[in-house]
Amino acid sequence: MSEPKWVVKSAKPRADYTIELEFADGKRGVYDARPLLERPVFAPLKALPLFMMARVEYDTVVWNDELDIAPEALYEQCTPVLQTQ
Repeated sequence: MSEPKWVVKSAKPRADYTIELEFADGKRGVYDARPLLERPVFAPLKALPLFMMARVEYDTVVWNDELDIAPEALYEQCTPVLQTQ
């Protein structure tokens, strides 16, 4: 059985509160997390040192045991990056 296309393979947080992503199907994109920061549950991520601790676990982006983003949302909402050969 193959992995779902939305499985996150790599995530690189950036200081502008975006995250560079690569997914199982090879799609690359940038997810803008700034709108999330207005939600109370994600408000702690306004602290840039915490935001920069984003990492891939459980096929998605996580920060700690309480903060993660659904991988399907990351896949659908990221802005695709053109891939160069």
